[in-house]
Amino acid sequence: MSEPDPRGRSPRPAPLRACENCGTALQGAYCHLCGQSEHSPTRHLGHAIEEVFESFWHLDGRIFRTLRDLFVPGRIAERYLSGKRVRYVAPMRLFVVLSLLTVFVAKLAIGDALALQDAERVAESQAVATYAVDRAGFAAADSVAAVDALRERELDRLAAERAALGPGASAATREAIAAAERVVNAEAETRRRRLQRAPADASADEPEPDANGFGARIDRNIEAYSSRRDGAAALTRTLVGAAPMTLFILVPLFALLLKLFYIFGNRTYLEHVVVGLYSHAYLMLALLLVFALSLLASWLGTHAPWAPRPIGWIQGLLLMSMPLYLLWMQKRVYGQGWWMTLLKYCVIGQIYLFMFLFVAIGAGMYAIAGM
Repeated sequence: MSEPDPRGRSPRPAPLRACENCGTALQGAYCHLCGQSEHSPTRHLGHAIEEVFESFWHLDGRIFRTLRDLFVPGRIAERYLSGKRVRYVAPMRLFVVLSLLTVFVAKLAIGDALALQDAERVAESQAVATYAVDRAGFAAADSVAAVDALRERELDRLAAERAALGPGASAATREAIAAAERVVNAEAETRRRRLQRAPADASADEPEPDANGFGARIDRNIEAYSSRRDGAAALTRTLVGAAPMTLFILVPLFALLLKLFYIFGNRTYLEHVVVGLYSHAYLMLALLLVFALSLLASWLGTHAPWAPRPIGWIQGLLLMSMPLYLLWMQKRVYGQGWWMTLLKYCVIGQIYLFMFLFVAIGAGMYAIAGM
């Protein structure tokens, strides 16, 4: 609106409203410089409620739209690179969130799967206490021959215990003796390996290895894991926890491979990074669903015994979809013919598999050494 001039001249334009955040003159309901809304939720209850619901639906709409379109190979990457970015969650944010969620659910699923092994370890510990397995004797044995002799004595003693039971012994008692025998064999094999690794002709003046070295820390921590009742589960969770670091290293390397194999295209390296992020985001989403279905199958196993089988079929389909998804996505985004795409896909896949193994092993060793 315009304000009338008291001296009768042409009306003057009303002063423009200013953004309360940055002071820029407003030309609409939102500041064109910083994006802040003209309406303040602290001055009107209706604006406060409107802001809450608007933010909720806007965020949820982007998440649902992104996850929905992520199941179509290459759709999000193609649209994002063509400039249609506002409708989707940014690739880095999506990849980070899905990676962390996948690792969290994977740890739960792996812990659930190893619960049975933990129960077996408890049974073995009880059997060791009941039948007095000589673990200290195995630890003190100074030669392979001494280990073998002790194992033979322990197994003969347990065989005599089984023979003395008679035909009326309970299944639990027989299983306890079998668990004790498994412990004897495991202790003997572990001690044999340690003795065989030790240098037989080490001289007294030979310098001692660094106790804080990388390899020494790995050996020490693996031994610590093996002595724990939940050692297998704890070690597995540690290795799974190294997955995010592995993926953050692999994504830029994968983008570099795409850049090299499509070097004559007009895409920049950062555009290949976007393709790598969205492709790995789908891999994380598929693995997230696989691990979540594992938890569901474990829970349904006691309530609906028929459920684990169809759930296993769905998990198999999700795992098989992962390499097919990457192939279809590569074809859609880069637009080459099927034969050339398939050739590049196979070569990139072989190189990427080598890089994955190298980085994953390194990250796993670093995680074990750092525990």
